[in-house]
Amino acid sequence: MPVQSLTTFMNLPFRQRGDEGAPGVVVQGIPFDLGTTNRPGTRFGPDAIRIASKMLQWEPQRWPWEFNFADRVGVVDVGDLEFPYGYVDGMVDATIAATTRLLRAGHRVLSFGGDHYVTLPLLRAFHAVHGPLPLVHFDAHCDTDVSAHDHHGVMFHVAAEEGLLDVAHSLQVGIRTWYDRATHRFEVLDADWVNNHGPAAVLERIGARVGNRPFYLTIDIDCLDPAFAPGTGTPVAGGLTSNMLLQVIRGLRGRSVLGADVVEVSPPYDHAELTALAGATVALDILQVMAAQGTSA
Repeated sequence: MPVQSLTTFMNLPFRQRGDEGAPGVVVQGIPFDLGTTNRPGTRFGPDAIRIASKMLQWEPQRWPWEFNFADRVGVVDVGDLEFPYGYVDGMVDATIAATTRLLRAGHRVLSFGGDHYVTLPLLRAFHAVHGPLPLVHFDAHCDTDVSAHDHHGVMFHVAAEEGLLDVAHSLQVGIRTWYDRATHRFEVLDADWVNNHGPAAVLERIGARVGNRPFYLTIDIDCLDPAFAPGTGTPVAGGLTSNMLLQVIRGLRGRSVLGADVVEVSPPYDHAELTALAGATVALDILQVMAAQGTSA
């Protein structure tokens, strides 16, 4: 029988679901884009991020870290979630069930979208195990639309209404689209503030808001300016540079990231894998941050 090549993130060991091993970090993909309101294609995001990570594997040690994540914590890739395509509730149910099982087994979870709607069932799973968590959210959009329609602009309104989040200690970073300031419940660092004040000031605000609490981290790749991430469904000019985002992610070292996702990479609109590479690089630094915590979740 010929040997079939399997692409995993950073050439991680592949494990079947249910055989992840001792508590560590589990990487999973959620290939879903039915929540997209503009350009589709993010269902191909998990594969694109994994393929782009091949360009990050040549370094014997990840710059500027003094260790490699795999030396401190076990990390495996369980591939993509399976659910009926074209069925939103099927994705939601599969994501909640699979992620809740991983969390109850003591793992932390890094997920690749998919559009940003996938974060809602992820937060439901985390809430079932850990209770309400602060959210640190990088995005061009607040995603707090008040709508009965399931799409990638409603998740954090719904999550707040369901009590999934510790809203008083949550923060949204990089926002540069309209939201109703009179009713908005989250603290916002808009893109102009971030670009004018820099990574150290962003980290100071995260520290003041989140404190020492464990939190959930969600990265919509459109927090980056389209110059750095053209391959996304709803690009917005005036965003962060990739260097800015990476400095902030690395600056989270020492904080307890219980789970994270990188979403909205849309390969059909990417050029030279710029967006996929940005997503893979962000994901790698998130793994480094998680590994700096050791094995405890």
